[in-house]
Amino acid sequence: MGQLHPVPSLAVLLARPDIRRGGALAQAASPSVPTGFPQLDAELPGGGWPTGSLTELLPQHEGIGELRILGPALAALSRAGKRLAWIAPPYLPYAPALRAAGIALEQLLIVKTRSPLDTLWAAEQALASGACGAVLAWPGKTTYAELRRLQLAAAGTAALAVLFRPPPVAAAPSPAALRLVLATAAGGLAVHLFKRRGVELAQAVMIDLPPPHAVDRALPAAARVRSVPVAS
Repeated sequence: MGQLHPVPSLAVLLARPDIRRGGALAQAASPSVPTGFPQLDAELPGGGWPTGSLTELLPQHEGIGELRILGPALAALSRAGKRLAWIAPPYLPYAPALRAAGIALEQLLIVKTRSPLDTLWAAEQALASGACGAVLAWPGKTTYAELRRLQLAAAGTAALAVLFRPPPVAAAPSPAALRLVLATAAGGLAVHLFKRRGVELAQAVMIDLPPPHAVDRALPAAARVRSVPVAS
């Protein structure tokens, strides 16, 4: 007879990140980055923004707060000496506003691209490099296969990987582990957890964002941030 192996206890099985209870949030497979908003952290698996997987932010419109909601996490990462790569942002970031949000400008890298394919390529390379604490990308129209490539590039890294996409794509499937739809409500930001690992959340999470220091707006060309053109 072959050697008998001990059967794992129920507690050991439930502690595995790939197993979750029907009424509970999934456990994060890699360390999370606190969002800076306790009420949002409480609803996210791992208690913050996931690393090693894709997050999608689907703002109702540009400038609604899609960058301010990331501000505390980006500031913490930059203070820790982590590189922040912004791939094809629609507007040139305003350095004084970023500095006011606590983001270390010397850690910020802006990548300009010539096409959606270049954007996807640059984001994939930034993730695969392992040199970035956060990779933010505005990819435009994408296919599931292209999103899957980004998910695979993010897997196993310690990077916060965020894609900014329009709300209509919420109806299409995505390999992203976390998908948030952002809307305004009662003077604050309503965060709808459209997809998360674990039990669904019916109601939106309401958060009060810091004042808009123009972080989410079009910004003057005088901003002193490094900008690198990329073509695949």
